[in-house]
Amino acid sequence: MDFSHDSLASIPTCYATVSIGTPHTPLDQKLRAIADAGFQGIELGFPDLLSFASTFHNAKVDAQDFDAICKACQQVKEMCQAAGLKIVMLQPFSNFEGWAPQSAEREDAFLRAKGWIKIMDAVGTDLLQVGSTDSPHATASFDVLAADLAELADLLASHGFRLAYENWCWATHAPDWKDVWAIVKKANRPNIGLCLDTFQTAGGEWADPTTTSGLIEKEGEGHEGLKNKFQRSLDELAKTIPREKVYILQISDAYKPRQPLDPKSGDSELRPRGRWSMNMRPVPFDGGYLPVVDVTQAVLKTGFRSWFSMEVFDGGPDGDDQEWYDLKGYTKKAMVSLKRLIKESVES
Repeated sequence: MDFSHDSLASIPTCYATVSIGTPHTPLDQKLRAIADAGFQGIELGFPDLLSFASTFHNAKVDAQDFDAICKACQQVKEMCQAAGLKIVMLQPFSNFEGWAPQSAEREDAFLRAKGWIKIMDAVGTDLLQVGSTDSPHATASFDVLAADLAELADLLASHGFRLAYENWCWATHAPDWKDVWAIVKKANRPNIGLCLDTFQTAGGEWADPTTTSGLIEKEGEGHEGLKNKFQRSLDELAKTIPREKVYILQISDAYKPRQPLDPKSGDSELRPRGRWSMNMRPVPFDGGYLPVVDVTQAVLKTGFRSWFSMEVFDGGPDGDDQEWYDLKGYTKKAMVSLKRLIKESVES
């Protein structure tokens, strides 16, 4: 596998709009900060789009008022074109797959899917990110999960669109890359691929925010055993996933919690890794502790050379600093981090 600087120089770079400011931060300010830092594209976050639509209409827009949202999309599209930014992906589409047949939840999932497809068409993107469901009521059957995704892929295909399936490390049944890859293979559609993520991979298979060490602790395994097990998983990823089935690589690190998170979660609460994900994910090399370089190298070994996307949720080491005074400073720091990540992936 060619790991030369030349082979990596043409990798396109992307930044998620949800990873800077808040949904109330004007979208045009986010786009300027992303473009000024040298990024070539964005992941368009639905919360940002919904907020912009409310501003556009001068009235609160409901998340399922797809006609109103689509009317605002043309201006978003023009803003991105003016900034020189490609809208790489619409995200995050969640809790879609695995509902019971004929249930109200399944009906709602497909209603949302058809609405988001309208949005994709209106805003000018061809890629939809779907996160592996974290609903406790979803079926554990990979056959059913795959069938649902295949049905969604067919809806997308009629518009020339694709589906990027991502393992969320707190998901109910598909928290690891092996799980989502198995489901993608079962779905067996040419327009379904993977959204891989350094945090979701290392945060699920190597780290644990509920332990004092910040690592997965299993009796008799030890740190060296964990390290070797994780490396075997990465080696398998590199050898088994075809490069054309990786649509995008999302990049972030994670802070080790100062105090371990409560392993329990209430009925309405995210699982610990989900809570950790929400506001403790900085750019790499900025206080985090995950083996981000190792994950990146494994993905590059597949031959993947497409979008590297920064998707961070940085609330500081304690996860409670949500102030964003320097949008441009943060995106420029992210670009420096991204370049260093590529460099270290070559040299390590």
